[in-house]
Amino acid sequence: MLRKGGHTTAINSGGRRKLHTTFEDGSEMVEEYDQQTNELLLRKRRSKTVLGANTPWEYLVGDAEPPAASTALGGGPDIMESSQNPIFSRRDVPTAFQWRVRNLPYPRDVYSVTIDHADRKIVIRTSNKKYFKRFGIPEMDAVGAPLEDSSLSWAHDNNTLVVSYAKPKRVMELEAEEA
Repeated sequence: MLRKGGHTTAINSGGRRKLHTTFEDGSEMVEEYDQQTNELLLRKRRSKTVLGANTPWEYLVGDAEPPAASTALGGGPDIMESSQNPIFSRRDVPTAFQWRVRNLPYPRDVYSVTIDHADRKIVIRTSNKKYFKRFGIPEMDAVGAPLEDSSLSWAHDNNTLVVSYAKPKRVMELEAEEA
């Protein structure tokens, strides 16, 4: 679905199947799947600028590699973001798209998770105005399927907000064709 029109190379390494796709416009996409469960662990992409330089990787699924830790000898960055900041990441399960926001210590009744149908995005907000995030689902945009309120669910436990959106049959069929 997202690899159409590109040239894909696959390797197996360290219990993961890694797919590297290059497209005619110079953009790239890397996907990593668990070999045992065929679960998507990582999907990232980058494109070329007008002058031909690579843009930074955009992580669609999974977490970015953490920055190198600061050492006493000055080997790492001098300023780092707080480990208490919320961390937004995407993890997919076979039947749903799933996002996790870690380090959100507020009670359950503070959160509001809705769909903005005009922008085709999911919106997370807190009533205390401490966290706000809007994000789309590229796979839903690729198939042109509308976002439905009944497919959206969320839970909060252990300072982690988990937002799930049930995959429509069309998306699951396309993923099965790619696998």
